[in-house]
Amino acid sequence: MAVQVHAFGAISAFGLGSAQMVLPKGRTAHMVMGWIWVGLMVLVAISAFFIRGINHGSFSPIHLFIPLTIFGLYGGLSALYRQDGHGHGRAMRGLFTRALVLAGLFAFLPGRLMWVSVFGS
Repeated sequence: MAVQVHAFGAISAFGLGSAQMVLPKGRTAHMVMGWIWVGLMVLVAISAFFIRGINHGSFSPIHLFIPLTIFGLYGGLSALYRQDGHGHGRAMRGLFTRALVLAGLFAFLPGRLMWVSVFGS
């Protein structure tokens, strides 16, 4: 169940984050979609705690993305509250790139669960 929740959150956050990159900033739609994206990223980070099959029940190196995600969200939101739009955008783009794109690439390495789920072997 944790893998399904994690995959749902990550795929949804990737789609929503991609839209956020190209849509106008600062409008109500951007703010609503942004808060949904933050919620999805928290879901992704929390659900990752429960996925430990790759390392015999222990954390694996990919779990380092959990604190990266939490601290990245904190940095992006604190910049927003300081009214630092440039810093907010930089932090959120960095989080998207590292916590979704880079972690997603690691998740799709041959032999990993996502690779097997999508490509079959």
